Amino acid sequence: MALLDPIEAAHDNLAPIPMECDAPFLTVVGELPRELNGTLYRNGPNPQFETKGSHWFVGDGMLHAFHIENGRASYRNRWIRTPKFLAEHDAGRALYRGFGQKMPDAPASLGNDSGAANTNIVFHAGRLLALEEGHAPTEIEPGSLKTLGYQNYGGRIGGPFTAHPKTDPVTGEMNFFGYNARGIFSPTISFGAIDSSGIVTRFERFDAPYASMVHDFIVTENYLLFPILPITGSMDRARSGRPPYAWEPDKGSYVGVMKRGSSANDIKWFRAEACYVFHVMNAWEDGDRIIADVMQSEEAPLFTHPDGSPTDPAKSNARLCRWTFDLAANTDRFTRTYLDDVTGEFPRIDERRSGLVSTQGWYACDNPAPGASKAFSGLTHVGRGGIRLGQYMLPLGDSISEPVFVARGKDAAEGDGWLLAVVWRARQKRSDLAVFNATDVAAGPVALIQLGHRVPAGFHGNWVDAS
Repeated sequence: MALLDPIEAAHDNLAPIPMECDAPFLTVVGELPRELNGTLYRNGPNPQFETKGSHWFVGDGMLHAFHIENGRASYRNRWIRTPKFLAEHDAGRALYRGFGQKMPDAPASLGNDSGAANTNIVFHAGRLLALEEGHAPTEIEPGSLKTLGYQNYGGRIGGPFTAHPKTDPVTGEMNFFGYNARGIFSPTISFGAIDSSGIVTRFERFDAPYASMVHDFIVTENYLLFPILPITGSMDRARSGRPPYAWEPDKGSYVGVMKRGSSANDIKWFRAEACYVFHVMNAWEDGDRIIADVMQSEEAPLFTHPDGSPTDPAKSNARLCRWTFDLAANTDRFTRTYLDDVTGEFPRIDERRSGLVSTQGWYACDNPAPGASKAFSGLTHVGRGGIRLGQYMLPLGDSISEPVFVARGKDAAEGDGWLLAVVWRARQKRSDLAVFNATDVAAGPVALIQLGHRVPAGFHGNWVDAS
């Protein structure tokens, strides 16, 4: 499936919702853990104006905030007021098609900023940041969800900023990167670091083997890894009306490995056959080896070949896969080994183990039963080596979002806590926030926070503790 058209998909949970609202007192089924005090922020595309043929990835960002305190829950949602959103709001119609493209009848005076801030939302060094990989972070006021504008750290960073920065659990340093760093469809990658106080300590650039859509990257205690995988960007295709981003497997897969703190000139490039990875579960060092667990597809989902023909659906399903890089071996190849046959996405861990050896992981997965939702409709819990520890499937027709882990306390053992995930109830056409015991997902939710409306299928979120 190349394009997800919100108009044609209005019967399911891809269609946007047309309103902003506050729900101060939500019904709770079951009992919310008393230790669970804070806010789950979730981001995703929710077009202000629906445009036939637009890719799902480019809809305006909408934030959904579930606040939990002392066993009670409330909800608030707001569109992110990017320059694109404000321009279209004033015009009363869509002006952009995404990926930097304007509508054919857009005013000549319209700027080129088509940022949607629609992919992730993270909290670091006192700032709440809405992220999408084509633009700078958009700062959000916690609680109110008011858009405060782009945050470039006093001009210390420039250009695109990943939707998946990685925060070092020991130092609090946040590592980031950006592709298209010297302009749209350029092969240049930027990268840098922001320390725990919010000061940019590094910002550099290098050229990758080719222009690629680089959604996520890999960070361990001592290394940065940059996957360059063959969803390629092309200005020629964009100008001629063909797919701006497309699957070109002949390019092969590259991963650049760089020691943290060293020069970009020291990057070593490893190679493998074509594959695609949107999301990394975690990675760590094992002697001279780097181990990375990722959700890998043999062909890219959601994008077409350069001529517009679809990729093979049978090869586009992501599965948990282990990448191994031997830094001491005399080879530029890395190995790939699937750990499970379950189709899934949106992997998460206990973030206190980010970049370190971890033994717990979770992801949204498919339900293979006839009549199950085509969207992800279950949760899978895995342990060391990808061994399956538990699985939960929703009622047929329902679907689930990315699971977010919340530790029981700062000193709790790895994995001791809860999973929070938004659930679409297809028969009732509304959503719940489900709370699971993270080490016993098979038992089902311990509590459900019920909404009277639906939260459209989205991307990523994070928990911000009340403390």
